[in-house]
Amino acid sequence: MPTVEPLATGWALLTAGLLVALGALSSRFSRRFGLPFYLVFLAIGMLAGENGPGGIVFDDYAASFRIGTLALVLILFDGGLNTQVATVRRVLAPAATLATAGVVLVAALTALVARALGLDWAQALLVGAIVSSTDAAAVFAQLRGAGLHLRTRVASTIEVESGLNDPMAVLLTFGVTAWLSGAGQGWSAALADLVVQFAVGAAFGLAIGQGAGRLLARFQSSTVGLYPVLTTAVALLAFGLPTVLGGSGFLAVYLAGLVLGSQRLPYRPGLVRVHDAAAWLAQVGMFLLLGLLVTPARTIPAIGWGVALALALTLLVRPLAVAICLAPFRYGPREILFVGWAGLRGAVPIVLAIYPVLIGLPGSQEVFHGVFFVVLVGALLPGATLGRSARLARLDEPMTPAPPATLEIVAAEPLEGEIYSFRISPALAVCGAALRDVPLPEGTSVLLVVRDGRLLPARGSTVFADGDHVLLFGQASDRPLLELFFGPSRDEAS
Repeated sequence: MPTVEPLATGWALLTAGLLVALGALSSRFSRRFGLPFYLVFLAIGMLAGENGPGGIVFDDYAASFRIGTLALVLILFDGGLNTQVATVRRVLAPAATLATAGVVLVAALTALVARALGLDWAQALLVGAIVSSTDAAAVFAQLRGAGLHLRTRVASTIEVESGLNDPMAVLLTFGVTAWLSGAGQGWSAALADLVVQFAVGAAFGLAIGQGAGRLLARFQSSTVGLYPVLTTAVALLAFGLPTVLGGSGFLAVYLAGLVLGSQRLPYRPGLVRVHDAAAWLAQVGMFLLLGLLVTPARTIPAIGWGVALALALTLLVRPLAVAICLAPFRYGPREILFVGWAGLRGAVPIVLAIYPVLIGLPGSQEVFHGVFFVVLVGALLPGATLGRSARLARLDEPMTPAPPATLEIVAAEPLEGEIYSFRISPALAVCGAALRDVPLPEGTSVLLVVRDGRLLPARGSTVFADGDHVLLFGQASDRPLLELFFGPSRDEAS
């Protein structure tokens, strides 16, 4: 008897490891066909489920909701950590409008479409709230797979909107669920509660992010692995503390990551990689769980309205809401069309669709399976065409090839200076010039040249050739002059 529980745990972990590994190894095929990576994990989860060859029976919605909430915390914190404050300032007004009024508008219009498709008002309002937010991680993963990156304003708008709109979708879903279950408030009280949640969440997120930055600057440990442990604790506190005090934990954790990421952090490259990996694992885990929870035999009644709603959301609702929200901000027609088209859904609707099932709302199971089709069709339609759409709208800029080698400054304390990577092209003044002839600023040094897969020491006689990657140490104040010589840079460390 004592060996039963360890044996069951061993089988569970073995199964999880195999599913994650299989999905990761298979993701290259999704990129080959231009499909979002998470479709692979979704398919593997379904194949492993009770109606697939795996035959795994999994219907623990409570555990899925808790795991999903933790996943969202990790995803939002990583998103904030990787978003520059300057990016937020540049597009705060339009992105905030999309993340608030835009989410409400999408929820309302989606509810009207769902009602027209035959759902009752309770289900229509619920599904509208659940699918009202977007996921930038899915968008940028697709664009990177296509070898593109967007023009700065468009990319920043999509990125900041997705970081800010999840809390609004969460509040709408929880509010609609409470109202439908009879535990809701009047509209005026609900609006006041919404304002309080945003205010409390914003205040705690900004304060915790600022405080965490100061703490990390003073924290001294010879064990480097403790630093990401500490930042993960910051993410959990940033969500938990405002949540128990009546605020929006999702907004708080995003803002905490944003504020923390804007400060000079010890071991920054390693911290960012750890949180990126945690966010990817969270995304992967949520789509595997969705695949296990979705039983194909039970999804049949939702196929018709689910697919129709997904098409309406993609082709009509989201573009219309974006056009209305961005109209005052002088975005061009092509920019508006692309932002509207790039409204992919990720892990958030999965978690939100589980909540009404836990509450036991009538019809919530059908809503859950309908949301599955919204995520699926969104991945297949705009998801598979984002690269082509960006090129068609002429909003893409070719990505600079990634350097074949990178260097990092690994230090317990923030140090002055940064490492930059430059790719030499024939149009640059330094192409064909020897290193000794380039008037580098004081305090600047060329560290390494990578040429045709070989690492070359940087000497005065080294001549820069077309296609070289040059790794250079310099001061941030000298960056404009360095880019005048070497072209646009790719930061490697700070």
